Amino acid sequence: MRQFEQSELLKRMPKQFFATLVQKVGEVIAQGHDVINLGQGNPDQPTPSHIVSSLQESCEQPIHHKYSPFRGHGFLKEAVSTFYKREYGVELDPEKEVAILFGGKAGLVEIPQCLMNPGDVALVPDPGYPDYWSGIELARGVMEYMPLLEENGFLPDYSTLSEDVIEKAKLMLLNYPNNPTGAIATKEFFEETVDFATNNDICVVHDFAYGAIGFDGKKPISFLETKGAKDIGIEIYTLSKTYNMAGWRVGFAVGNASVIEAINLLQDHMFVSLFGGIQEAAATALLGSQECVNQLVDLYDSRRNTLISALQDIGWEVKAPAGSFFAWLKVPQGYTSESFADLLLQQAHVVVAPGIGFGKFGEGYVRVGLLTNEERLKEAAARIKSLKLFN
Repeated sequence: MRQFEQSELLKRMPKQFFATLVQKVGEVIAQGHDVINLGQGNPDQPTPSHIVSSLQESCEQPIHHKYSPFRGHGFLKEAVSTFYKREYGVELDPEKEVAILFGGKAGLVEIPQCLMNPGDVALVPDPGYPDYWSGIELARGVMEYMPLLEENGFLPDYSTLSEDVIEKAKLMLLNYPNNPTGAIATKEFFEETVDFATNNDICVVHDFAYGAIGFDGKKPISFLETKGAKDIGIEIYTLSKTYNMAGWRVGFAVGNASVIEAINLLQDHMFVSLFGGIQEAAATALLGSQECVNQLVDLYDSRRNTLISALQDIGWEVKAPAGSFFAWLKVPQGYTSESFADLLLQQAHVVVAPGIGFGKFGEGYVRVGLLTNEERLKEAAARIKSLKLFN
């Protein structure tokens, strides 16, 4: 069969680090081992039944058998506006300050293509979500990394950026609660960010994927709650984590009207908007009872406490995350993040994600997901204990 050469664009795209991890895990499972997979970021709970019912009813409505409006149904944008006012006290114009997305990832990959020209600089957290890199490469932009260090609460320190980098920067990506570190942002940090971005004409894109998941009774704050934030940036929210709707592929961007228009314009050329039934279900999720969200956060909080306690009991000095459904754990001395992850997979049949897959400053850590039940989390700790790595 004739082989057609891939485009230079595809050849330039970042290698998918986690595809290799999936392959390694598959090989161990094929050998017949019981593998506890804590390396994934895929919610393990079902979508709440009232949201599923909304989709089932919507599927029968003939209006949803036609193309949706290019920029999404007004009822969903109104629901987003109501949600942000209720949850964060943020006023949004549904038509000018809300864009409907095919999941949060789509928006994060689209944004650089909307705002950057070849050679423009984007400030990117390190460690960070690898798909940030993909969008910037598609825009032929240049990445400058902002180290997220434990001693700084895994928040970037803008004073370490050179004047040359700041001058060239057009875009900044942030993400709190943070994947992979589990850190949360403070009010003071967001205020500093607004000042920094305003003074340097940088658009801030805050990835709020884990916005509902904060621990110890602390609700994560929205970037848009900060005075002036809407003037210099947007926030991207997904229903994947808050409502266990990962497979539904629905999210939204909110904030600066010019950026929202740019997203909508790009999507006008690429898509006709989401299936109307999914938009109905998304509106139901945003406007309905949030008890399912409260229960989900309680579930993750309990899992977090179980995991951290079990790992501390075996002598692993680990810290509990403040938000998200991940824990960010230091590897023992003598190991890299990848060699330690390989050891756990091959000898304990426990999957963790090597920190190096999230960037240079992820080295020395592994990411562990809270996406299985507490008995399996305890079993994972027991298996790791059997390796006698910790005193």
